[in-house]
Amino acid sequence: MKNATKLIANNKKAFHDYFIDEKYECGIQLFGTEVKSVRMGKCSIKEAFVRIDHNNEVWIYGMHINPYEKGNIFNKDPLRARKLLMHKTEIIKLASKIAEKGYTLVPLQVYFKNGLVKVEIGLARGKKLYDKRADIAKKDQRRELEREFKVKNLY
Repeated sequence: MKNATKLIANNKKAFHDYFIDEKYECGIQLFGTEVKSVRMGKCSIKEAFVRIDHNNEVWIYGMHINPYEKGNIFNKDPLRARKLLMHKTEIIKLASKIAEKGYTLVPLQVYFKNGLVKVEIGLARGKKLYDKRADIAKKDQRRELEREFKVKNLY
């Protein structure tokens, strides 16, 4: 049970809008009431994005963590920018890749690992409209095949 991971928030839209080339796991700097709220599952990364600032620090913007009900004055702003914790060499590697045209960082999921809140971020390239249509066609085809397989196995 110690090594178990518990998923808190997932960003399905990122996989629809981007090709994910690489994934990185990083910690996140949170306050106590924010951690309690995340433990209750009140976290959303649908509109979130990740940036690297000029001090080579990684920040996540737009991540919404609802205020903890019993937190009173200790609650922080739900949409404040939060620092992500990564090794300096990983940050420099990511910064050089983002300098290339078409790459960006997107948060993929938030989860607990060994009692700590972790954020998985992905190095992503944007999809064009025809790429999205091709993905939708593949999903529809797979769904249709599963439906036919299910009908054949019933009789």
